[in-house]
Amino acid sequence: MDLVELLKNAPVVAAVKDAQSLQQALDSPCQVVSVLYGNICNIGRIVGQIKQAGKMAFVHVDLLEGSSRQEVVIQFLKIVTQADGIISTKPAMLKAARQHGFWAIHRLFVLDSISFNNIEKQVAQSAPDIVEILPGCMPKVLGWITERISQPIIAGGLVCDEEDARLALAAGALAVSTTNASVWPLAAGIS
Repeated sequence: MDLVELLKNAPVVAAVKDAQSLQQALDSPCQVVSVLYGNICNIGRIVGQIKQAGKMAFVHVDLLEGSSRQEVVIQFLKIVTQADGIISTKPAMLKAARQHGFWAIHRLFVLDSISFNNIEKQVAQSAPDIVEILPGCMPKVLGWITERISQPIIAGGLVCDEEDARLALAAGALAVSTTNASVWPLAAGIS
């Protein structure tokens, strides 16, 4: 299934940071799992567990221990994992990901007006499939961003509860990404 359609139907991404949260994500209704931990020795197994559960797996390549910060890590992930996509803050990594057939999610931190005004330039450089905006608990800013770029948006970071999730989605985000397992059940449906 197409990632955008999948997120429309289950608009919560389970972001996992350890083996315990991975197991919770596998048992959740979330259909997309972002891996925010791991190393070059165990990432294949982690992604394998996600795929075996019938879910899409995205590896945050910037957080993968033991990997270089060079594009060769994308080729490595293509060879040793069945990952569906890559998350990165680096445009070169995202370009390489797309060249290798991965979905590409550009993670952008909006800290001030300078970073906000830089979004269009960054997105033009990386040409991602989806943009993840952090922090995701800024509905007004999310609305402004949806007016400036054509890519779908995931609101991530500091999405702490159901209210944050609902406000982000109402502001125009396609989905939310959170490590808070209490929000994950919303993937079964947001009314």
